[in-house]
Amino acid sequence: MSQVDLKSEMLQAMRRLAKSVTIITSSDGQQRFAMSATAVDSLSTEPPSLLICVNKTASLHEVLEDGADFCVNILGLEQEELSQLCSGPVKGEARFVRGNWCSSKGGIPYLTDAQSAIFCRQDGKFSYGTHTIFIGRIQQIHNGGAISPLIYLDGRYTTTSEAAALAVAC
Repeated sequence: MSQVDLKSEMLQAMRRLAKSVTIITSSDGQQRFAMSATAVDSLSTEPPSLLICVNKTASLHEVLEDGADFCVNILGLEQEELSQLCSGPVKGEARFVRGNWCSSKGGIPYLTDAQSAIFCRQDGKFSYGTHTIFIGRIQQIHNGGAISPLIYLDGRYTTTSEAAALAVAC
């Protein structure tokens, strides 16, 4: 199989991998940064840590590359518009015009009404291809009440009940 065919097949396979939608945030002390992402996963419980994968072309990448800490905001169903805002052509501070944003003591922006806001101290990185994998050692977590995650599947936003219906229909 050629590299072009393999890339195309991989993209099709990843459309079948349902993932929770997050907004990763950080700050360089002067500016705030936000990016929608699904390439987030737990890494270890000892120490409590997770990893995020960020494209090297993303504006957030530079501040993370410099060692900035970050927050992973796990979005709820009602926050689809925020995810779209943080993944489209809007850049910089304009990504923070909507949503219930606050800043941690360290100056990292977070959504007060996120499903969870996971604050991480950067604890390593690994460059691979077009992305860098950043490891975050969890420092603090704010969990919301009800669980109603925003899910991305087959190129669109959905909910857990819709995702389950799609799986049964197939």
